[in-house]
Amino acid sequence: MWLWATIKAPGAPESIHSTITLFGNSWISVSGFHADFAFTVDHLTAIMLGVVTCVGFLIHLYSVGYMAHEEGYWRFFAYLNLFMFFMLVLVLSANFLLLFVGWEGVGLASYLLIGFYFKKDSAANAGKKAFIVNRIGDFGFLLAMFLMISHFGSLDFATVFSAVSAHPEWHGGFLTAIALLLVVGATGKSAQIPLYVWLPDAMEGPTPVSALIHAATMVTAGIYMVARSHVIFDRSPYALGVVAIIGAATAFFAACIGMVQHDIKRVLAYSTVSQLGYMFLACGVGAYTAGIFHLLTHAFFKALLFLAAGSVIHALSGEQDMRKMGGLRKRIPVTFWTMTMGVFAIAGLPPLAGFFSKDEILFQAFVSPNPIGKLLWLVGLITAGMTSFYMFRLWFKTFFGEERFEEHTDHGHGHDDHHGHGVHESPLVMTLPLMVLALLSIIGGWVGVPAALGGHDEIGAFLEPVLSPAVTVTEVVSHSTELGLAAVSVLVALLGLFIAYALYYKKPGTAASYAQKFPALYRLVDNKFYVDEIYQGVIVTPLLMFSRLILGTIFDGGVVGGAGYAAGASTRGLGSLVRRIQSGNIRSYAGWLALGAAAVIAVMIFGHSLWLH
Repeated sequence: MWLWATIKAPGAPESIHSTITLFGNSWISVSGFHADFAFTVDHLTAIMLGVVTCVGFLIHLYSVGYMAHEEGYWRFFAYLNLFMFFMLVLVLSANFLLLFVGWEGVGLASYLLIGFYFKKDSAANAGKKAFIVNRIGDFGFLLAMFLMISHFGSLDFATVFSAVSAHPEWHGGFLTAIALLLVVGATGKSAQIPLYVWLPDAMEGPTPVSALIHAATMVTAGIYMVARSHVIFDRSPYALGVVAIIGAATAFFAACIGMVQHDIKRVLAYSTVSQLGYMFLACGVGAYTAGIFHLLTHAFFKALLFLAAGSVIHALSGEQDMRKMGGLRKRIPVTFWTMTMGVFAIAGLPPLAGFFSKDEILFQAFVSPNPIGKLLWLVGLITAGMTSFYMFRLWFKTFFGEERFEEHTDHGHGHDDHHGHGVHESPLVMTLPLMVLALLSIIGGWVGVPAALGGHDEIGAFLEPVLSPAVTVTEVVSHSTELGLAAVSVLVALLGLFIAYALYYKKPGTAASYAQKFPALYRLVDNKFYVDEIYQGVIVTPLLMFSRLILGTIFDGGVVGGAGYAAGASTRGLGSLVRRIQSGNIRSYAGWLALGAAAVIAVMIFGHSLWLH
C-alpha cells in the first residue's frame, strides 16, 4: 500500500534514494579493490520490494493450506524464506558484488525448492538442471564483473554508472562486452533462449514454489539487473539489439510450445518464459520502464494463475493433466472466477492489468529507432494472439465442457486436506490470496494508463529518476499511433479467444483432428522442438563421455590410481627389504650395527672436511 500511495501521490518527491552500509567499510578490501556490504533504496528498488514482499506474503499464506499435509512442511518454509531473503538482498544491493550474492542465493534456494520432493528422480533431476543451467549464465555475470573491476576499479552502482555518464564519448567496445556478458547472466536467470530449458522442468516443485519463482522473484532478477544497468546498455546499441531479438524470439518460441501442452502447470511455465521475453523486448528497445511495468503486472496475474492452478490440482487430488479435467467451474467457483481474472489479464484484454503493460511494450517497440522495431512489434503482436489462444484453451479445457475427471476420496499427492469429499473448493487460507491477486490483476495496470487513453502514466513518472525515459515521439503521432496499436492488440487477443472457443468449447474434437492432419508439425511442437534432446546429444552426452574417459579412466584411473598403486607398491617393496634386517640372527645384527657405525663415521669425517673448506 505504501508503494501504491507513493506512485499515486501527486506531490511525490522527485527522487527517493537512501543507502546504508553494514559492517563499517571493511566487507571486502583487496589490493585497492573495495566493496561495501551496502543496501540502497530508490524508485526501482521500491517497485521490486513491493512486488517481492506483497506477492511473496500471499504465496506464504496460500502455502499454509496447500502444504498442510506434506512431509517436510517445516523444511519447505525454511527454504521458502531463504529464497525470499536472498531475493531481497538482490534487489536491495548497492553494488554488483552484493547483487551477485543474492543472485547465487536464489539459485541455491531454487535448487532446494524445485527438488523438494527429492525422493522422486524427476524432481531431483529438475533441481540439478536448474542449478547447472544457471551456473552457465552466472559465469557470464562473473566475467562482466571482472571487466568492471578492470575498467572502473569498482563494482559499486554509483561509481560505475557515474563513470560511464562522465564520459559521453564511450560507446561500444568494453561497454558492449560488459553488457553482453550481463545478458548471458540474465538469460540464465530469466530463462531466455538459449538457457530457458530449466524453467519448464521447475514444475516438479510444489505449486507455491512455481508461483514464487515464476511470478515475483527469481526469473525477474535478470530483467531487474538489465534495467538497473541501463546506463551501460544505453551506450551499446548492439547489446540492446541482442536483448530485443532474444526477447522477441523467446516470447514467440515459448508461446508456440505452450499452445500444445496438456499439463496445466507446464502451460503456465511456458507462458512465463514467453512473458519474460516481452520484458526483454522492452529493455532491448530502451523502454526499461515498460519492462518493469510488465514485471509488476505479470507478478500479479501469473502468481494468481499458478495458485489457481494449484487450487485445481488440490481439488483433483494431484491431477495436472487438462485432458482429465473439464466442467470444474461449478465445483470450484471461487477458483474459477479468480482464475478467469488472471486469464483475461494475461490475454491483454482491457481494462485488466496485462492490457496496459503489454500494449506499452508493443507500442515502444513499434516507435523505437531500432532498425527492426516494426518486425519486433509484429512478432510481439503475433505472440499476444498466441498467448490469448493458449490461455483460453486452458480456461475452456479446465472449467467447461463435460467432466472428465474421476472422484477421488484419498489423499492423492498429499494436497487434499478433506478426506472422502471428492472434488471441492480449497479452504479460505488458499482462496483468500486468490481473491487479493484477482483484484490486483484487475487494477494493477491502472498505475500505467498512458496519456493516449486518458491517464498520466504514474509508474513512468515514478521511475523516471532512475530509468531513462523511453523513446519519445511527437504527441500527435504518439496518441494516434498508440490508440491504433492498442485497438489492433485487442482485436488480436479477441481473435485468440474466438479460436480457442471454436476449437475447445464449440467443437471440442476439432483441435485433435487438426493435429492428425499435420502430425509432423504437431510432434515437433509437442516435443518442444527437441531442444532438450539436442542439448542432451550435443552437449551433455559428449561432456559425460569426455569426463568419464579423460577424467574418469585416464586421469582418475591412470594418474591418480596409478600414483596410489605406485606408492603402495614402493612401500611394500621397501618394507620387504627392510624386513630382512629383522632376521633374529645376532651375527646379522652385529654386521648391520658395524655397517651403520661405519656409515656414521664416514658422514662425520666427510662433513667435517667440507665444513673446514
